[in-house]
Amino acid sequence: MGKESNSGGCVGWFLVVVILALVVGAVVYGVKKKMDHAKDSKPEPVPGPPGAIDKKYGDALKIAMQFFDVQKSGKLVDNKISWRGDSGLKDGSEAKLDLSKGMYDAGDHMKFGFPLAFTATVLSWSILEYGDQMAAVNQLEPAQDSLKWITDFLINAHPKDNVLYIQVGDPDTDHKCWERPEKMKEKRPLTQVNTSVPGTEVAAETAAAMASASLVFKTSDSTYSSTLLKHAKQLFTFADKYKGSYSENIPEVAVYYNSTGYGDELLWAASWLYHATGDRFYLEYATGENGKEFASWGSPTWFSWDNKNAGTQVLLSRLTLFGAKGVSGNSGLGNYRKSAEGVICSLLPKSPYATSSRTDGGLIWVSEWNALQHPVASAFLAALYSDYMLTSQTPKITCGDHLFKPSDLRKFAKSQADYVLGKNPLKMSYLVGYGDKYPQYVHHRGASIPVDATTGCSDGFKWLDSTDPNPNVAVGGLVGGPFLNETFIDSRNNSMQAEPTTYNSALIVGLLSSLVTTSSAVKSFT
Repeated sequence: MGKESNSGGCVGWFLVVVILALVVGAVVYGVKKKMDHAKDSKPEPVPGPPGAIDKKYGDALKIAMQFFDVQKSGKLVDNKISWRGDSGLKDGSEAKLDLSKGMYDAGDHMKFGFPLAFTATVLSWSILEYGDQMAAVNQLEPAQDSLKWITDFLINAHPKDNVLYIQVGDPDTDHKCWERPEKMKEKRPLTQVNTSVPGTEVAAETAAAMASASLVFKTSDSTYSSTLLKHAKQLFTFADKYKGSYSENIPEVAVYYNSTGYGDELLWAASWLYHATGDRFYLEYATGENGKEFASWGSPTWFSWDNKNAGTQVLLSRLTLFGAKGVSGNSGLGNYRKSAEGVICSLLPKSPYATSSRTDGGLIWVSEWNALQHPVASAFLAALYSDYMLTSQTPKITCGDHLFKPSDLRKFAKSQADYVLGKNPLKMSYLVGYGDKYPQYVHHRGASIPVDATTGCSDGFKWLDSTDPNPNVAVGGLVGGPFLNETFIDSRNNSMQAEPTTYNSALIVGLLSSLVTTSSAVKSFT
């Protein structure tokens, strides 16, 4: 009996110890979970004024900014590109307008108003958000000068309330020639949208460009800023009142820049006009019934010259994150912010909603043509949202059961920039002029023809077919980029991969400016 009693006591004590251990373990786990949650809930520090310069991104930004000079049309002022000269001086003359300024679209000599206006809007946005960081590496003034070169053209292209010239040159004629822009002799016909031939998307994008640029110049040149804002308002009214797709009404433009819809441009323009004016009409336009119809809330999209929804979602998120006056309770704004975070969740590689549209090396990859537009645009949006989170002391976003901090967003943005600058399987920079290895056979007429060559329209094609590298460097051009298998064919005839575009430059300038250093976001553009 005594032995049995002793044995039962041992078992009892053992059970007590086990239970105590489990209780202690549960308490420790609970405390640790609370500490981890508290750690996740603690905002990362707000950056102060621009800090230490990251030389890699600073150097790359200085190079990227130069492509705007490469692309300029008109009578050049303080020309910094030795192989460029005056060109397109008679552009617009058939309508008695001066459309000599602006920039050529890509490796050709066309001025396409739709992507050019997008270039101006993105460049304005970059300056408004990261002007202090541009200034830290002496690039703010060049950015403003390049922007004004475009907006001067856009102002002249809008001679009447309901008339907008959207194209200079005939792409079929232009693409049958291979010559330097300084030597062009072909006719340069004009294309316009008006009340009889509406083009809502191009008019609205131009309104967005004018409104955003008006904010850039508001302090430095208030008269010019007011002029831009007047044109922006007129163009928005025109775009909204006379609805119609420019690529349906002018089918020939669809060959090069086909629009998939105009609703996104209307919301984008209204959002910029609200930032520029504070007029609630524009906010209600973007967040009310038009938002429900056109904003693609809850369905992440790619930010590009054709689709502005993701950009609008991030832009309007500023209002709720920074607690702008008079916007609390606006359910539409809440939908924009949720949708912006949906976009971010699709980009972050460790998110449960991460897109599979990326290369093995981690580059966002959506399209064979101009593949780098989408990763650079996506990274720009991620950098912006990261800075909004930091400045507003928003500690995290939630993607399913995963939490992500601002530093996670910035890490993604850096990964895309680094890939472009040479951290890729080919160890090649896709930014022309940056690093030791970059494309030598860029699809670009001016870069491919020696300055002293005498060529006409058609006999210049020998330079397209030449096996020699380009005699002139299209410095700062961001070429189309790699295929999905991360190969790149450096050939002048490979316009799919080797042609740089002006709007790509606006996007890479924005991304690099965000990474040059760290600073707190501007809470208001006015």
